[in-house]
Amino acid sequence: MNMLEKIEAQIAALSKSERKVAAQILAAPQEAIHSSIARLARAAEVSEPTVNRFCRRLGARGFPDFKLQLAQSLAKGPGWVSRDVREDDDTASYSHKIFDSALAGLQQVRNQLDLAAVRQAVIALARARKLAFFGLGASAVVAHDAFNKFLRFSLPVVWSEDIVIQRMSCINSHPDDVFVLISHTGRTKNMVELARLAGVNGSTVIAVTSPASPLAEVATLALTLDVPEDTDIYLPMVSRLTQLTVIDVLATGFILERGGAIRENLKRVKEALKESRFDKVVTTENAAQQKN
Repeated sequence: MNMLEKIEAQIAALSKSERKVAAQILAAPQEAIHSSIARLARAAEVSEPTVNRFCRRLGARGFPDFKLQLAQSLAKGPGWVSRDVREDDDTASYSHKIFDSALAGLQQVRNQLDLAAVRQAVIALARARKLAFFGLGASAVVAHDAFNKFLRFSLPVVWSEDIVIQRMSCINSHPDDVFVLISHTGRTKNMVELARLAGVNGSTVIAVTSPASPLAEVATLALTLDVPEDTDIYLPMVSRLTQLTVIDVLATGFILERGGAIRENLKRVKEALKESRFDKVVTTENAAQQKN
């Protein structure tokens, strides 16, 4: 059940004060998503601890998590776009909803991310002979972003969105190779097959995917992102942002793990790339600030 269904199903079992919170939310769910806990408590004429207790009774870890789950329950928007957006939303409304959803999703992943697994992934990447980043569809864009970052680190890196090339790379892999496979659902058959092919050769497979997914099960190590976004129906938005952020975490960890030599190489790459750009225009105001 989604959060709205949970509230309706459990309302009879709630305390009198908790039912006030439920009634307020059911009457104006969109308003509740963008409300502070203090504002919702005042509207329902209850205390803030009552609102927190209500959220945990519904299975949420707190008010921010409750709001995220509530936002994902409002499937009244235009099909195939976003669950948060409604047909009658103006520019300000749908813009704010997309940003709020993105911020809430990133916060949820930040709180849930297994840092021990991140550490293991960073060590595996830092010790690899060769890296490969693969994804399909929207996840291919994230894999390409990872390729672009890690290509700067003086290490053989492979990326392709062609499934045939991906398969050949996995078939010809070695135990010292690391494959990072990215899939929000973790149910894409080709991605699961890639993990199996690389695993046969003893390569390390790091999956950036959803918990308890087929890809997470077959990977050597899974960085699971619990983002309540159904990309089978809607455009991938929050899930893509969380994947990109995790790639940034891994790249940063890699630099710190490999030490000064990698940082020096990164500096050389940055210096070389300057030649491909026009000089930055410095205004009089900026020049004065720089002198100060």
